[in-house]
Amino acid sequence: MKLLLSCILTLALLGSFISPADDAKAKEQFKAEFLTRINKLRHDGCRCGAVYMPPVPPLIWNDQLAAAANQHAGDMFLHNYFAHKSRRGSSPMDRAVEAGYSTKGFKRYIMGENIAKGNFTIAQVMDEWIKSPEHCKNLMNREFKEVGIAQSYSYWVQDFGGRIPFSTTEKKLIKSGRLRIINEPINSN
Repeated sequence: MKLLLSCILTLALLGSFISPADDAKAKEQFKAEFLTRINKLRHDGCRCGAVYMPPVPPLIWNDQLAAAANQHAGDMFLHNYFAHKSRRGSSPMDRAVEAGYSTKGFKRYIMGENIAKGNFTIAQVMDEWIKSPEHCKNLMNREFKEVGIAQSYSYWVQDFGGRIPFSTTEKKLIKSGRLRIINEPINSN
């Protein structure tokens, strides 16, 4: 009984040091550090393996992509696996849509994902992704406009998205009925 009370008291004391404001501040620092590192890389251009990737526009943070990344990082940690496809078979696109990342109303879209395991800092995981040609190419992909990133212990997920809207002319043609939209699913396998 004394051990149980001691554990409860310890948890209560630890919990009292972490306020919602501290959590919000930590999340903002996490986002800011990642965006700073990613957008500096994109601004400067870099070599991804043997391929030079020229400078590209910066990414912006997307909370839906971050929620999808968070779900996948947590699931990989909880169930001790490491893969882009979840245990229940969902793809990065499936998870993004489930988290509210809508592709409706856009002319086209693109998705990508980087995962990592074993790193404990943003600097470490970014260095690993930059050293990997395929992960680096995701970081430098001109088509990606948005990013959401999450960490669950030493599991990291970085989800990228790019949604291309219809032009004003295309919207007018769609509204008039002279242009039709045909939605065909893309096989994600």
